[in-house]
Amino acid sequence: MNEDKSQRFKRLASARTNEVTKRLKVLSNCANKSTYSYTKEEVDKIFTTIDRAAQKAKAEFKTNKRRENTFKL
Repeated sequence: MNEDKSQRFKRLASARTNEVTKRLKVLSNCANKSTYSYTKEEVDKIFTTIDRAAQKAKAEFKTNKRRENTFKL
């Protein structure tokens, strides 16, 4: 397969977006109060973390820069 950058972006972004939405659906299964017990604070912490990660990802598209989060010498 000889795909250009746009085609590769569309293929990977679609697959990765679908994976994120699938994992969010799995997380939402934890909302079942008959199976799980949780506090409003715990739920707020989960979604604050998710919101921050989404905002970071969105910012990457705006700045067009990658920031490495791994240690390098």
